[in-house]
Amino acid sequence: MFNQQYRRPGSMEMSRKYWGSSLGTSTDFDYDEPSVQSLCDLERTRSLEGAVPRPMLDETQQSWLLEPKVEKKEPTVDLGCVSVTRRFFRWMNCIFWGIVVIIALALIIWKFGPKHGHSPPKPDNYTIALSKALSFFDIQKSGALPVNDRQRRFKWRRSSALLDGQAAQPGSPAVKLAGGFYDGGNTIKFGFPGAYAMTMLSWSVIEYKAKFEASGEFDHARELIKWGTDYILKTFNNTEVDKIICQVGIGGGPRPNDLYCWERPEDLDFFKDTRRSAISVNSGSDLAAEMAAALSAASIVFRDDPKYSQGLVNAAKALYAFAKLKPGSFVQNLPGPERAIYNATSFNDELIWGSTWLYFATGNTTYLGDATIRSIENSNRKRGYTFGVFDWDNKLVGAQLLLTRLRILQGPGYPYEQTLKQYNNETNLVMCAYLPQFRTWNRTKGGMILFNPNATQHLPTAVNAAFLATLYADYLKAADVPVLECGPNWYSPEVLRNFSRSQVDYALGKNPLKTSYVVGYSEKYPLQPRHRAASIPDDGKSYSCEQGWQWRDRNFPNPHVLQGALVGGPDILDRFTDLRKNYIQNEPTIANNAGLVGALVALSTMPTGTQEHIDPHSIFSAIPVYVPSPPPPVVPWEP
Repeated sequence: MFNQQYRRPGSMEMSRKYWGSSLGTSTDFDYDEPSVQSLCDLERTRSLEGAVPRPMLDETQQSWLLEPKVEKKEPTVDLGCVSVTRRFFRWMNCIFWGIVVIIALALIIWKFGPKHGHSPPKPDNYTIALSKALSFFDIQKSGALPVNDRQRRFKWRRSSALLDGQAAQPGSPAVKLAGGFYDGGNTIKFGFPGAYAMTMLSWSVIEYKAKFEASGEFDHARELIKWGTDYILKTFNNTEVDKIICQVGIGGGPRPNDLYCWERPEDLDFFKDTRRSAISVNSGSDLAAEMAAALSAASIVFRDDPKYSQGLVNAAKALYAFAKLKPGSFVQNLPGPERAIYNATSFNDELIWGSTWLYFATGNTTYLGDATIRSIENSNRKRGYTFGVFDWDNKLVGAQLLLTRLRILQGPGYPYEQTLKQYNNETNLVMCAYLPQFRTWNRTKGGMILFNPNATQHLPTAVNAAFLATLYADYLKAADVPVLECGPNWYSPEVLRNFSRSQVDYALGKNPLKTSYVVGYSEKYPLQPRHRAASIPDDGKSYSCEQGWQWRDRNFPNPHVLQGALVGGPDILDRFTDLRKNYIQNEPTIANNAGLVGALVALSTMPTGTQEHIDPHSIFSAIPVYVPSPPPPVVPWEP
């Protein structure tokens, strides 16, 4: 359409285009026309058409309109590596200080505001029962009781028997023996089962320290152990043992005695009875070796207190030397009336038990040699030992289990390997026999294992077996042994835990009577456990020896709950009579409760922060790492 030569349009030509488009007319102009419509004509035309009149612009103003628009540059801030606009810099400053203020407020709220964090996991039944089982030891304390929150839970128990050992009787030493634990429902302190109870508590803490910490009972357990070991240290001369006080209180002989009388421990000093004298023996391998085991095990618990720990070790060494000096049972040295209370049998099991714990406490291979040299005498297949039974009188199964732990997790090798392998095999045999499919022992219809149908109590030995079985399962796990070998049959170690659960669950109420045999646990438990302190009301009166019979003989629940006490339990037909006079089934002891504590903590499932069930190495902390001797140098052969 355009056949003329292109030329740059002038300002007026641009205006023509602009106004032409505004008027809705054609924007195609013939640039060869002689006359050009002026702006005034256009304005006039717009005025005639009703458009809003516009002011006239001169050429300078028109040039301003036609100049390209230049954007104004914003001021910048040089940050060194980069330049940013001032507006961007201000926004970043605001954002930064806003974040700082938010973080500061959050920290202040977290520090000083109410805590609404995640609640701790609910403890399982075994952990709940564990706390109660430990409380029974608080109730059993003798001597000057500490004033603390835990002791105030049992306001009916106060300081007692502060004059123990100072009563003058022919042949009895006068010595300060306040402290320790009463054995059971009576007011006698027995050294032999009392030392065993401390060994068991220490063993549990050594193996399951993380679980005790997770349950909040670690410091409590340590305090109880120290209460017991402090008393043990009072019962002999630490530097040169020539005799050991094995008992405080009289169980037999002329009346009144501690079994004949029914008094609160708090009333013992009030009536100044001479029956609180001490009985000592000048020999006794079983007693001394058990005490050595207790102090050695406790020394491992208190490794963080080097002075106290070393004092325990030194005393344990002296006791063990006394045990070896005159082989025999301490029962032979007891007065005639007192022998009927004990049924202590062989002393070889205590010697291997004591020497094993001393080896763990010192690392001295002399003690390991003593534990392994008598392998023929210390066989659970030999007559005189009750196969598979572990209690305050039978330590062989426990000692062999400890040495099996040494073999599979430490492996001392020659010259101990042959005997350790024997102990390992016998331990494995006992563990397989625990399983119900092998029918080694009878069981009640409710499922309680019966090691000896003629025994007076069955539940405590069943609970002890549960502790050992769980320990062995945990040892296998720590050693990466995947199966339990029972002849041609292989089982997962979990079958041992199942056995343990069946026995402990029975004690906690899963039995035909639906009764918990741990006092204070569950809704149904014994209301009349045979216990002097728990059966007499705290009415501000003192009841003498025979005055207390009125509380012994009445058929009414105890006024005080004997928290956590494991009673003797049912008979072979799952029958149980909850009467105070039923001393066989309804009396607790600290020895029985020590095994219960071990079984409960072993089965508890509180989160510990570690996948290990046991602490596999701390028990070996005193044992030097075995380094094989270098081979002899090769001497060149010369023809």
